[in-house]
Amino acid sequence: MKRKTKMIHGGIVGDKHTGAVSVPIYQVSTYKQVEVGKHKGYEYSRTGNPTRFALEELIKDLEGGERGFAFGSGMAAITAVMMLFHSGDHVILTDDVYGGTYRVMTKVLNRLGIEATFVDTSRLENITREIKENTKAIYIETPTNPLLKITDIEETAKIAKEHNLLTIVDNTFSTPYWQTPIELGADIVLHSATKYIGGHSDVVAGLVVVKSETLADELHFIQNSTGGILGPQDSWLLMRGIKTLGLRMEAHEENARQIVEFLQNHPSVLKVYYPGLKEHPNHQIAKKQARGFGGMISFDVGSAERAEKLLSHVKYFTLAESLGAVESLISVPAKMTHASIPKDRREVLGITDGLVRISVGIEDADDLIEDLKQALEQS
Repeated sequence: MKRKTKMIHGGIVGDKHTGAVSVPIYQVSTYKQVEVGKHKGYEYSRTGNPTRFALEELIKDLEGGERGFAFGSGMAAITAVMMLFHSGDHVILTDDVYGGTYRVMTKVLNRLGIEATFVDTSRLENITREIKENTKAIYIETPTNPLLKITDIEETAKIAKEHNLLTIVDNTFSTPYWQTPIELGADIVLHSATKYIGGHSDVVAGLVVVKSETLADELHFIQNSTGGILGPQDSWLLMRGIKTLGLRMEAHEENARQIVEFLQNHPSVLKVYYPGLKEHPNHQIAKKQARGFGGMISFDVGSAERAEKLLSHVKYFTLAESLGAVESLISVPAKMTHASIPKDRREVLGITDGLVRISVGIEDADDLIEDLKQALEQS
């Protein structure tokens, strides 16, 4: 089954009881049991809900894993995955990681004794150097947020297996349409499904897919115990969004390609970050492990003042956090999505005050380029 077809025909299709083409929204908390301890597959919606299960089966099929899980947010998904570890365990993470991931690791999960080391995983020797006796996993974002660094998933997974570690991949930017980490050796794949998978700025959700039944049982126990589940209405919205994911990802990328070309030739832009550029670090790795380069672009205009002026003059780009929606969004990571990361650390990473991140929507590319052109001229 081709990928676009799987977006529509993967998982559970329709409703066998009524013939409905769309999976129904089971807005229910509890289920009638046949007799004590005997039920028809569902007993309480924290443990399992038919609408949520349909979504979980769909994302499992798209990522090529053993089992899928739907959470109330991307951060709930990340937190649940990190609860697979114990006090005293150590995790290596990509340095240019989403600000919320950095925050939960350094401000919350550290209270439980889970250690974290952040390194530039785009250079594999950095990973190997940080492996310790208590290291349990390597957690990578690729492409990263917001500098779009590329880490070799297959080679990282090989390193992990040599040391009996788990490989965890945040696949939010690429989605399973462009990139399927489990096929490259990853053990766990997760998404902020709020972004491209939902695609319409109308749902907050997180998804996880695991490679083995053992991990599935462990994660289901954690999800059921801690309760960070996704509701049926939001599960249904994600399934609806996934039906057009392939079409949207292609449109995002085509628009991004044209905008990157414009930005590269604009005198006010100091640097452009986009994995599709031949000069982008690890471009060949991105080309090898992904089927596309996505719709995220970052570029540096030199100062916070210029960045703020640019954002104040755009018309079609909405000043907002988040990404991956049909409408184009624009932000300054240093003051928005990555404000939780200390300034000195941002500077080391290269997240400057003049860095602008855009999530390219599916509007007409000419309109988006004209919008950026007039805003840059006024900044």
